[in-house]
Amino acid sequence: MLEVAGLEAGYGRARVLFGVDLTVAAGSLVCVMGRNGVGKTTLLETIMGVLPVRAGRIRFRGRDITRLPTHERVRLGLGYVPQGHESFDRLSVRENLRVTREASGGRDAGVPDEVLDLFPRLRPLLNRPAGFLSGGQQQQLAIARTLVTEPAMLILDEPTEGIQPSIVTEIEDVIERLHRERGLAVLLVEQYLDFAERLADRFTVLDAGVVVREGAGRELAEPEIRRLLAV
Repeated sequence: MLEVAGLEAGYGRARVLFGVDLTVAAGSLVCVMGRNGVGKTTLLETIMGVLPVRAGRIRFRGRDITRLPTHERVRLGLGYVPQGHESFDRLSVRENLRVTREASGGRDAGVPDEVLDLFPRLRPLLNRPAGFLSGGQQQQLAIARTLVTEPAMLILDEPTEGIQPSIVTEIEDVIERLHRERGLAVLLVEQYLDFAERLADRFTVLDAGVVVREGAGRELAEPEIRRLLAV
């Protein structure tokens, strides 16, 4: 479904990614891991078109999207949840969901029940301004906002960062349900090794902007992987 080949990208004159290859098959969950500053977020931002590609190619669902703007990638089916559970703080939870759904391609403005069913904590908060939500609730809203665009692939950047353990468990359950029950392809950047080990079909480890290890999810239990991820 997603193929990244020879990808090079960075910020200004600084190059961060050096010939990265990555494949996400339809219906699979791939976890990208690595220490802080190795290029994980840069990889996701380049896939989404937030950063330009300096070299290499990105294909999604058989189409070359290397030069497409971000909004066209979203309309093709890429759904992105960046770090920081961003939202429109002055808009209500309902308005956040509706404006995102409308902007993603002119669909009806209603909030799908199946999205709210995944996040029951948000139902009684639909009329509350997003800026008054807890960090965990804001992260759930960020994922819900992406899901209302009806993506074919969900891309998440460290969805458990700074979140209380009870909501980490709920987020893990949602990701697993989307992947196992609905067959949604997922590309996940995650520092929490146990979380990744429970979810991943495959994984890729980055170090200094290059791929240093990849394999099946069950291999995440190997001591070598823990060494590569140690601070």
